[in-house]
Amino acid sequence: MDLQNFVFEGTQTAWYKMGSGKPLLILHGWGSSSAVMKPIAEKLKDIRTCYLIDFPGFGQSPEPPAAWDVDRYTDLTEAFIHQIIEADSVDVLVHSYGNRVLLKLLSRSEIKQKIDKVIITGGAGLKPKRSMKYYFRKYTAKLLKAPFLILPNPLRDKGLNSLRRTKLWKMLGSSDYKQLSGVMRETFVKSVTEYLDDLLPQIEHEALLVWGKNDTATPLDQAYRMDKRLKNGVLVEIENAGHYAFLDQPQQFTAICRAYLNPDS
Repeated sequence: MDLQNFVFEGTQTAWYKMGSGKPLLILHGWGSSSAVMKPIAEKLKDIRTCYLIDFPGFGQSPEPPAAWDVDRYTDLTEAFIHQIIEADSVDVLVHSYGNRVLLKLLSRSEIKQKIDKVIITGGAGLKPKRSMKYYFRKYTAKLLKAPFLILPNPLRDKGLNSLRRTKLWKMLGSSDYKQLSGVMRETFVKSVTEYLDDLLPQIEHEALLVWGKNDTATPLDQAYRMDKRLKNGVLVEIENAGHYAFLDQPQQFTAICRAYLNPDS
């Protein structure tokens, strides 16, 4: 599996290809990369030509020049399908953050015509249930920012930047947020604050949802909500598996995917 580069409007994206047969695009989650998804591709490469992307800012792809939102990652993925895969039909398998991109693709009139079978595992993008701890952090952060917001620039930006460097501010952020800086921190905020629940009823595609019962990052209740709101969704739960069900129970996960992708084999 040799590293290749796709340049989208000046931004480099590392990608890999393996296998033969109908194209299968595999999209990774936040903080992950194509390397994490490679075991799936290895197990499906005899029935699919697998394309794996490192989204900008992950794996072997450099950070984007400015903070991206989900739509920007979707623009890149759509261009990749058109310019690199160049097929009339492509199947898509996504994990976690990759589902945000998939839902956007399936809501775009032109590119959705090229997408055939869909597999979602641990899919992110729905509004999660929040704990009291979350709301405490959220409103404490708002209170800390309030005095700076009334200042004129550049004092406002200088004050907010100083605030973000304090230990208290860093304590209020999520573990993902704390590990990030600069462009990727802004990208993270743009992504996790956009909820895509309203896109689900508009999606006509058949979608197989494969979820680990012990998933704490995107809990099973989100899978139930997704299954209920999708017109053609089917949910399969995997015992003794978490957010990375394809790594926790690889044989079962692979068997489910193969049966769906090649039902007549």
